[in-house]
Amino acid sequence: MFHPRRRRRGFSLIELLIVIAIILIIITIAVPKYQKTQMFMRETAAIKAIQTIHQMEVQYQSQYGRYAASLTELGPPASGAPNPSASDLIGNDLAGGEKQQYKFTLTGNPGGYVINANPVAYGSSGSRSFFSDQSMVIRENYGPEPATVNSKELR
Repeated sequence: MFHPRRRRRGFSLIELLIVIAIILIIITIAVPKYQKTQMFMRETAAIKAIQTIHQMEVQYQSQYGRYAASLTELGPPASGAPNPSASDLIGNDLAGGEKQQYKFTLTGNPGGYVINANPVAYGSSGSRSFFSDQSMVIRENYGPEPATVNSKELR
């Protein structure tokens, strides 16, 4: 008597384990690349924010006859019309000093200003810090030390 072979339904445990192993291998390759891409995007955003601050400093200087001495002076007023202490040239996030996991500082000096952008958590937020001043040249430093006027020029 001929017995037809039973049809198998589903997957065997070995087949499922092989699929899970392949997925885990793909994840271990993809996640570090994704994190590196995210870090590069945050660094690029920090550079763009510095360029924005430069543009707004020029506008502030033409309106008020001097450079802004802080991010607050470039930011929006708590109420009322823009004024020298809150000119409404940049958004609240940047005026607050932190944007996309970078910490920004702006300090005034006679005839100019200095901008620093440092990662909130070096190695995960970013691997570079940035420095610039009224010359509008952006300088970078790879490593946990903040960039300075002597750091390598960004190209």
